Amino acid sequence: MGKQVQEFDEYRAKMNEVILGKQNKVINRLFNLDTNTYAEGALSVKTKEMLGLVASMVLRCDDCIKYHLGKCHEQGITTDEMYEIFAVANIVGGTIVIPHTRRAAEYWEELISG
Repeated sequence: MGKQVQEFDEYRAKMNEVILGKQNKVINRLFNLDTNTYAEGALSVKTKEMLGLVASMVLRCDDCIKYHLGKCHEQGITTDEMYEIFAVANIVGGTIVIPHTRRAAEYWEELISG
C-alpha cells in the first residue's frame, strides 16, 4: 500500500472513531445512512461506488474522491473503467474538475501499484 493511501486510511479511521465515539445521534445516523446507501440493492455496490466517485469529483471533494477510489479499487474496477468514470465527471462538472482528476489519477496509480 502506498504512503498516500495508508495515510488517508489511517487518518479517516482515527477521526471516524473520534467522531462516532461522541455518540451524537444525528451524526451517527448520518454515517449509518451513508453506509446503507452504498450497500447492495437494486444497484450493485460497484455501480453505487462509481456514482459516488463521479458525484465527489463534480463536487470537488478530494477526501470523498480518495474514499470512492479505494472502494472502486476494492470492487475490481479496471483502469479503463476508471478513466471512463473520470470522463463522465469532467463532462458533468466541467474543466474545474481537471485538477481533481489529476489528483485522482495519482491516487489511482498508487492504489493499483499495491
